[in-house]
Amino acid sequence: MIPTALRQTGANFRIPIMDDRIICAIATAPGRGSIGVLRISGNSLAGMAASLLGFRPAPRRAHFCDFLDEHGAILDRGIALFFPAPNSFTGEDVLELQGHGGRVVLESLRDRALALGARAARPGEFSERAFLNGKMDLVQAEAIADLIDADSRQAARSAIRTLTGDFSLRIQELTALLTQLRVQTESAIDFSDSDIEVLQWEELRQSLAGIIERLDRIHAQSRQGALLNQGITVVLAGLPNAGKSSLMNCLSGQQTAIVTPIPGTTRDVLSQRILVDDLPLQLIDTAGLRESGDVIEREGVNRARGAIETADVILLVIDSTLFPDRGEGLGANDLRQALRPLEEFLQNSEDRGDVLRRTSLVLNKTDLLPLPPAAEQTRIDGIELALIRLCARDGSGIDLLTNHLKTFVAFAGGEDAFVARARHLEAIEEAREQCRAATENLTAQSPLELIAEDLRLAQAALGRITGEVTSDDLLGEIFSRFCIGK
Repeated sequence: MIPTALRQTGANFRIPIMDDRIICAIATAPGRGSIGVLRISGNSLAGMAASLLGFRPAPRRAHFCDFLDEHGAILDRGIALFFPAPNSFTGEDVLELQGHGGRVVLESLRDRALALGARAARPGEFSERAFLNGKMDLVQAEAIADLIDADSRQAARSAIRTLTGDFSLRIQELTALLTQLRVQTESAIDFSDSDIEVLQWEELRQSLAGIIERLDRIHAQSRQGALLNQGITVVLAGLPNAGKSSLMNCLSGQQTAIVTPIPGTTRDVLSQRILVDDLPLQLIDTAGLRESGDVIEREGVNRARGAIETADVILLVIDSTLFPDRGEGLGANDLRQALRPLEEFLQNSEDRGDVLRRTSLVLNKTDLLPLPPAAEQTRIDGIELALIRLCARDGSGIDLLTNHLKTFVAFAGGEDAFVARARHLEAIEEAREQCRAATENLTAQSPLELIAEDLRLAQAALGRITGEVTSDDLLGEIFSRFCIGK
């Protein structure tokens, strides 16, 4: 007999590979290089290997040999490596030919493999087969791409941690704990008249508290990894000639944006990706916020609106020369005046309040005022805002701005971060909320069926992270521990 709430688990099952043909692809980047790699994967590759090499390669040995065409002529010469299933990256037979990195040579080898019955691999298909054949989970498969795309050494280290299974192990440990709680809860529902020992209410509450604490910790580590991996989008907004383009050039260390004293010089969104202490920033310079009769400038302002509404952080750049008599700083009325262009720009926006909460004030051109660079907090109409005084022309105060950006998004980096994606964070948050709901139902002494459903949803959320099958594991746990079948 299967406990009631376990009959429908909502688990994500791995599907079998529908296309089991041999696949091949050039595994090195396009262009000329000293080494080029052709990778082939599929079932029963020994025959194809014999046709390409003139002999059947021994498993897991490097063979220096010729690569042959259909007439036995030499196409290239290099290293051949054969990994028979299941002990390979994909779990299938894998043949790698490491030859010279010329485009013509590699394409000739690929065409030879295609003529022997292989087909061209889709993007990511080798990793996809590795996942479907149980060689890695979804998190590890995604970590391969994250490692390749890493912008910093810290991001690369975090990707390696995830690729080697550290993140997956934490998720699996949490899943096992939830499995144990579900086993006890489900058994209490369907076998209340038996002598099976079930968890006491207080013990269940303490177990849930421990799981929530671990979910909080892994969420914090994953969020740092997501910041390392994806970074944040920072939009520079403000009136024309406030110094937005100068600030972008100062932050990026490049003359990315054209700077002139002519208002309206920037007429489109300009983007530049930089690193600030391993935190990737996507800087976006926008057209000045003003009404204009110029068709091109109006379109630039419209594009600025879209960038502002989707940004993680908005830096409202303010020209300090608008306040020439404020030698001791700006008052609340001055700041309201500085905010007015952005508020007028957002007056018909449903996200006005949210945009303002993501906004920081940057008082630029402080070299024209008797004020040193500084970072402080101010409050305008109940909204807490950061105010950073700096000079984009000579770079003074830029370190205050970069430190503020890291603090604003709670970026700490650290060696314990897991490279993560938005879907991982969403799944962890969902699991955490379901565990909290289970705790609330437990406190209210709600029916066990409600608690069991909360636990099931929490487990399903974690299962989506790695793509692991959970229902069979859960049933196996029940039968092994409680001898239900006797």
